[in-house]
Amino acid sequence: MNKSTSPLLQVVALIATFAVLASLSLLIHFITPVSFEEKWKEVEITEGASFAKGIDILKNNGIIENSMTFLLLGRMTDTDRQLKPGYYSLSASMSPLQIFEDLISGRTIQFSINIPEGSTLKDIKKKFKDAGLIDEESWQLVYDTDFLASLDIYAPSLEGYIFPDTYNFSKGTDPKVIFKIMIQRLKEKFDEPLRERAEELGMSENEVLTLASIIEKEAIYDSERPMISAVYHNRLKKNMKLQADPTVLYGVKTRRKRIRYRDLRRETPYNTYVIKGLPPGPIASPGIKSIKAALYPADAEYMFFVSKNNGRHYFSRTGKEHMKAVVAFQRNGREFTRNAEKKEN
Repeated sequence: MNKSTSPLLQVVALIATFAVLASLSLLIHFITPVSFEEKWKEVEITEGASFAKGIDILKNNGIIENSMTFLLLGRMTDTDRQLKPGYYSLSASMSPLQIFEDLISGRTIQFSINIPEGSTLKDIKKKFKDAGLIDEESWQLVYDTDFLASLDIYAPSLEGYIFPDTYNFSKGTDPKVIFKIMIQRLKEKFDEPLRERAEELGMSENEVLTLASIIEKEAIYDSERPMISAVYHNRLKKNMKLQADPTVLYGVKTRRKRIRYRDLRRETPYNTYVIKGLPPGPIASPGIKSIKAALYPADAEYMFFVSKNNGRHYFSRTGKEHMKAVVAFQRNGREFTRNAEKKEN
């Protein structure tokens, strides 16, 4: 080896050693948490906050100590302009690298909201309020006519327009965005072919959803949905009152499952024992099976149906046949015979 090059090699070796040590030191900074005590905090990165501002928020909350570590990470990965706003669940026991990854990936606090078929606005409101996604003031959007019109909805409220499904929302999501996402899900399911079918029947979107919501509340077995739909379509054609029990309960805003005789006479916009035709809007959120049943009723001449008390129904063509079925299947035959008599009127 040439002796004259030895000092140069020594310098190179020394630089390499320093580089390795610096890299190890940096790696230690990246993987070493501020604390090993697992205390979790909700930290909000505000909308429009710069990368540097976001780092300051973390430091002020005691999540990190060294701002330079994060600024360097941002520069190295070219993500220092991609800090996503929202609420994060963070701990000083997380490594800076873990915290950085959560922030850049936007792993905000999420709430999963499941809305089953047949849910009412009252049911949905409780779920969103319990999760802290919507408060009493923002909930009033469901009745706001201007907001409804912006969504091309012309109904008394969003009742029936929130499609039953499971949704994931980040904490702090704008309530308007929440509602728009759920309404968009309905638009995707109630697609163009179904809308064309509604036009063939001469039914508006609101009328379809209203009828579908009644079917949803009446049916337990999918096979009966088109049959129940046929009964109501036949009654509408003959200008008969629908006399759908779920509309009575909705109109009196009660959680009772049984209808009292005086409820049938109570005048509400939703009581189809009093009004003719469909109510002004849906009484619950129908699923796609009920929507399709409303649009494609069975080819049947049935005008009545009564519960068999096992989840299924007995369908009749005449009032006389229906009254016999009522007496046969209902424990309190007298009470339901009165209801059957009203169904003939």
